[in-house]
Amino acid sequence: MLPIFAIVGRPNVGKSTLFNRVTRRQDAIVADAPGITRDRHYGRGRVGGKPYMVVDTGGFEPVAKEGIYYEMARHTRQAVDEADLVLFLVDARSGLAPQDRAVAEELRKSGRRVILVVNKTEGMVPAVATSEFHALGMGEPLPVSAAHGDNVASLMEYALADFPEHPEEPQAAERFPRVAVVGRPNVGKSTLVNALLGEDRVIVFDQPGTTRDSIHVDFERDGRRYTLIDTAGLRRRGRVWEAVEKFSVVKAMQAIEDSNVVILLLDAREDISEQDAHIAGYVLEAGRALVVAVNKWERLPEERRELTKRTLLRKLRFLDFARLHFISALTRQGVNALMNSVDEAYAAAMARLPTPKLTRVLAQAVAQQAPPRAGLVRPKPRYAHQGGANPPRIIVHGNALEQLPATYRRYLERFFRDAFQLQGTPLRIEFKSGGNPYADRRARRSRR
Repeated sequence: MLPIFAIVGRPNVGKSTLFNRVTRRQDAIVADAPGITRDRHYGRGRVGGKPYMVVDTGGFEPVAKEGIYYEMARHTRQAVDEADLVLFLVDARSGLAPQDRAVAEELRKSGRRVILVVNKTEGMVPAVATSEFHALGMGEPLPVSAAHGDNVASLMEYALADFPEHPEEPQAAERFPRVAVVGRPNVGKSTLVNALLGEDRVIVFDQPGTTRDSIHVDFERDGRRYTLIDTAGLRRRGRVWEAVEKFSVVKAMQAIEDSNVVILLLDAREDISEQDAHIAGYVLEAGRALVVAVNKWERLPEERRELTKRTLLRKLRFLDFARLHFISALTRQGVNALMNSVDEAYAAAMARLPTPKLTRVLAQAVAQQAPPRAGLVRPKPRYAHQGGANPPRIIVHGNALEQLPATYRRYLERFFRDAFQLQGTPLRIEFKSGGNPYADRRARRSRR
């Protein structure tokens, strides 16, 4: 088992900066404002032969009794309960604050081993930077600068001193589906993630913009492993004002690019908007497998359901390859069927298409409907092979294929999709025309 370290402290002391430093990644959003991180964020790191897992938490407000800060504090307590060791972060620049004392008292009650870390000490005399924090009674304070990396390696070596080494190299990671949940703000993305996990893993709050970072969670279902990615709500570009929200949108788009399958979540109680279509279009451009889920279906009156279905099919008709599910994340209604479609879409996205079978299917398509003439020339598709996966890419070779009309290209796409049962994934078809072997001979004759 990897040792788990939780980074805990009041808001804006540099927890996410330290998280990025010790994981050597830029997974957590960092900005000079309190309250950016809200959910627990997990990452891995290694010092020598000792790997570890680190948890970034939201700003800890132990006295909060309600609202988003209460939810953040509840998740931070959960991270402390899971941890083998707590890195209690304080700010040397702002000095000892009453909130630091409240956090220290909460950590003492937890019974966990705590290392007091004084951040932002760059350019300061270490003894002076740490002197007032002895009053917390949490042991010898360790000065670091997460932003500059000063003493961070020494901190992690000290934290890992009592944990055993793992000199063997980690095995190559097993390939398993990465599933991103995307949609407009407040459609229930975090509720769906919690329903799939069977626990309150991410904060759920009846307020748009609760999730700001993209949260990656590994879980297992029916013996199969997945990585779920809860993303921030995507708004239209013109409605994104706050700088932090712009970072959140970028993170959500990166999550789409990094995923294998995307669950596009819609709100049954609201009309299907152009923004839903824009999000679906971005997923399509990225070439990711897709499952569409209409959430909060149980709250929609019976007489409105048929109209909602028709509107959905009309506005998202360019997603006819994707399965459509009507679910309730709150009651878990339809969640199992949704995950079955995720498995199906992942299998289609990663499918291996043999060249002989692709060429036979191409011949069948041409025999059933020949390409139309383009002037004196009739395009001749001859053979096909696979050029990639996620999404599947089929390369069709032949003569004069640049003359194929868009309607015939769509016909070939449907034919390949039906033949290989590629449900849930976009399909890319590229056409490559061979050169005319007699072109040079004709040119020489013309010159004569």
